[in-house]
Amino acid sequence: MTLARLTLALLITETAGSLLWGQFKPPEGIGRGWTGEFELAARQLIALAEATPADKFSFRPAPGVRSTSELYMHVAVGNYRLLAYAGVKPGGEHWPPSIPAKAEKEITAKPDVVKWLKDSLAAVRAGHATVDGTRKVQFLGLEVPASNVLLRILVHNHEHMGQAIAYARMSGVTPPWSGN
Repeated sequence: MTLARLTLALLITETAGSLLWGQFKPPEGIGRGWTGEFELAARQLIALAEATPADKFSFRPAPGVRSTSELYMHVAVGNYRLLAYAGVKPGGEHWPPSIPAKAEKEITAKPDVVKWLKDSLAAVRAGHATVDGTRKVQFLGLEVPASNVLLRILVHNHEHMGQAIAYARMSGVTPPWSGN
């Protein structure tokens, strides 16, 4: 291919891509920093949990793998534990009186799981604003800035939101925001 043809091909590709990308409207929150990205994951986690029929909360893609209810409870319990690592004192409106050692396995009914999930996300919203991100905290044997733990919360929620999407599609549930 000559340089002229290569240049023309790149120009056409870039123009078409720009036109298509210009029509793309990203979900609210993308590119909006920590809070925007957290709110995107929170909205999608809650929407997907609410859209999933109660009988699908026991769906497990393979033996030995978390069920749908266990996945959502893992996110909820993780949110509380990670907040505590970041220096947020447990307690208050959105915190449970205690977190059972086997919460992921014992709390399985859809209404209970959705409540735990919503409350944990509300606790993250409230707690995030109180954390001094520069303060050093102990996390998994390391001394790190609290902001690193807040980043872990964000990554953890997005990671398991993706997992929840896969579970939903495998069990016949369409994510409400996807349109198909």
